[in-house]
Amino acid sequence: MRGLALAAHRLDRCRTLDDVAQQATSTGVELLDASSVAFCRIEQDTCRILLVTPVPTDPRRLWHTRASYRAEDRPALRELIRERTSWVAHAVDVNGDPVDAQDPEAGDEVEIETLRELGGGSALACPIVVNGIVWGQVYAARPPGAGLFTVDDVARAEVLAALAAGAIARVDLEDQVRHLVADDPLTGLANRRVIDSVAESALESGDETCIVMCDVDGLKRVNDLMGHDAGDDLLRTVGDVLRRITDALPGTTAARIGGDEFALVTQGRRRAEVSEVIASTLAMYPLPHGAAISYGIASTAVSGPVSARTLFRRADVEQYRNKRARARRLQVATPTADPGVTAERVVVVGSAAIAAAQSGVVPRLCALAAAVTETLGGSQWAVLMQRGDDASAVARGGSPADFDRDQSTRRFAYGPWVVDVGASSTAAQGPTVSAALEALVAVAVVGAG
Repeated sequence: MRGLALAAHRLDRCRTLDDVAQQATSTGVELLDASSVAFCRIEQDTCRILLVTPVPTDPRRLWHTRASYRAEDRPALRELIRERTSWVAHAVDVNGDPVDAQDPEAGDEVEIETLRELGGGSALACPIVVNGIVWGQVYAARPPGAGLFTVDDVARAEVLAALAAGAIARVDLEDQVRHLVADDPLTGLANRRVIDSVAESALESGDETCIVMCDVDGLKRVNDLMGHDAGDDLLRTVGDVLRRITDALPGTTAARIGGDEFALVTQGRRRAEVSEVIASTLAMYPLPHGAAISYGIASTAVSGPVSARTLFRRADVEQYRNKRARARRLQVATPTADPGVTAERVVVVGSAAIAAAQSGVVPRLCALAAAVTETLGGSQWAVLMQRGDDASAVARGGSPADFDRDQSTRRFAYGPWVVDVGASSTAAQGPTVSAALEALVAVAVVGAG
């Protein structure tokens, strides 16, 4: 109790964040009978060490103090951030013998391996929570033979962390206000207000500016099947992937616009470089649960001087096009559907498209062709008019470059009107599907008067 009271007194006298770090670590060494205590900052699921007392002289330990640690690579850190729970890990048992890494009583395997690399025996960590957010952690270590950390040690460390949190809230008020106003609370990325301001500044600079709009494919499915906690974890993972992109493109700002929409703004980076970094990062760090990120890029090098709003809109259009293309790729890769089920889907989707179209034969047939082509996983469609032996195109649509090799065309006619519908090679075929399409073309023509 005397030690904790002394810690409270010392931390109350701190005037800067450096003072808090110094007092928390030096007091922690005394309170926890530790060989070293680290004061760490956690931002955007990444932990970095601000100060270690005493300062290590061993090259291995010194390197570890300068590294950053991501939650996705360290389960104990991820649990500390998500659940605000402390943890302990031991590389040796009470007799000083090496523990089995699979022993659940020894703690997390990754932390055990870290202790072994550094020649440590036991470690603990507890969160520093400021304004309801995990701001950082206190990490303490002991060498082999110095005893293992116990629940009483964890309790003392948690009180120390709480005292440090109070001091941080007082001395680091400006940073806390900025965080509350400018950051998305779930992912830690910037919010819409910040990204809009960054985009305006980038455009005013005259440098090439790229805006990337991103959308999470599969979030609704994860929420529906696994619950919103899993969906929140997925969004946090998206935030971490985008931070990896910003690390590879210094000066880039990442933001969560809202829901499953994210954005990046780059300044002075060529579009080709931005595209290459995004593609390689997404390939290296795929999302869990089969989810994925669709994105579109708009650059001033292509569009010339435009407003931020226009550039955002163009990136969003590109993102949506890529999202549809990815959906078609998935349809191509799926097994052939049951013809009866496919026919039913075609009728439902086609009827809705006809009903929503503008009046006239051509708009109704175009809406039908586009909707059915997307349903069948195709990429191109056309509406033609038959004149004698020739059929001339009235309208075409789709994305010709996407799936030429997987595209097949099915033709249906009613009177002089001909509709070419695109379909993937795996889409269901047969008289049931053909009859449904023929009926829809007739409904579109006859209903137009």
